Amino acid sequence: MSDFVQSLHEVFERLGRIQTRRMFGGHGVWHEGRMIALVFKDTLYLKSDAGSAEHFDRLNLPPFTYVRQGKEMPMSYRQAPADFFEDREEAARWGRLAYEAALRSGQPPKQPKPRAAAKKTAAKKASTKKTPAKKALVKTKKAASR
Repeated sequence: MSDFVQSLHEVFERLGRIQTRRMFGGHGVWHEGRMIALVFKDTLYLKSDAGSAEHFDRLNLPPFTYVRQGKEMPMSYRQAPADFFEDREEAARWGRLAYEAALRSGQPPKQPKPRAAAKKTAAKKASTKKTPAKKALVKTKKAASR
């Protein structure tokens, strides 16, 4: 993870806890289960929509775009303002705008996927845990062997 992405935990401290996850050659930023931002090439883009567009338009902040079949495709994320990184209150204000846009998007909240090691540990614990059905099976096998 880049130093820039790591620094976002501090930048967003007044908004609340965030989580980051590597995705599509960049990183996604989540707050309370909603993706509020993305990072691509150490540039932060905040979630936006019709309700928050005026704030971004006023500062001429461009959308994140990618090229698909030779055509530029804008996404609903706009570049964060420069003073965002200098003022924690300002970062919290912009973060709330992004979170509100994410809420209005209608997408259900999602948590970033756990790391592979955590999945393996959980799967291992689940397979060794004796459920009532497993206990009954063991008793049946013991009784049949007598």
